[in-house]
Order: sequence, then C-alpha cells, then structure tokens
Amino acid sequence: MQVILREHIENLGSRGDVVKVAAGYARNYLLPRKLALAVTDENKRQIERERKNAEARELEEKTQAEAYAQRMSEADISVARRVGENNTMYGSVTGADISQALQAKGFEVDKRKVHLAEPLKALGEFTVPVKVHREVTAQVKVKVVAQ
Repeated sequence: MQVILREHIENLGSRGDVVKVAAGYARNYLLPRKLALAVTDENKRQIERERKNAEARELEEKTQAEAYAQRMSEADISVARRVGENNTMYGSVTGADISQALQAKGFEVDKRKVHLAEPLKALGEFTVPVKVHREVTAQVKVKVVAQ
C-alpha cells in the first residue's frame, strides 16, 4: 500500500514522501495516528500546502535545537560513584544517570536520547552524544568522579 507521510518517521521517510508500506502497518498504525494519508490527488495538494508551513517551522526548531545543544555542550556534568581499591567502580554510569545529571542542571533530556554504546565503567572524562533534534546532536562532557 502506498501512503504519503505527514511527519518524519525514522527508518521510513520524511514529510511528503510517498512510500510503500504493508497494508496492516498503514491501516493499524500510520493512518489512525494521522502520520500518513492515502495517495490521492487531493491529499497530494494538502501535503504540499503542509510542507510549505512545515519547512519554516522545521528551520525554526532546528535553530532553537542548535542553541540548546550549544548550551548543553558547555554545561559541566559530573556523576559521582563509589569506588573500591585501585579506583575500580562499583556499578556503572548509564544513560539514565546522565539524563538525571542534565536535569539537575536544567536540561530536559529523555534517557533514550543519550546515546551510549555501553555504560561508562571507569573514572575519568568522557564525551557523550545527546540527541536534541533529529538533525542536531550535542556532545556533552561527562566526568565520572569518586564519591
């Protein structure tokens, strides 16, 4: 089944794209949530009108996200963990811990937006990518210190 996307959907397409999807996916997910429309001439015209408004809105959102990412990158984030002999950590620092530290500094970040390949298991300073917008990623410096 072919549909026109009304919003950007990860791994599928961006706003205004005509994509071919399974009928059940369109019928049960995309259409009820108003993420897509069936392919008709009227819907194509409607999507074109929406695209013009959305491009201006996207540009505004991206500039705000870049400014937010810049402020977030300049923040000093430190996470304290208990350590044993030879500075070995008990446990690790996860995306949820970094998200809480960012929230304490005034940044609203969901733990799923913190992209760690694996939890931090050593003391030191690390650069962690945090996705702020789908096109903007902030590089946050996180210091893991002994408690």
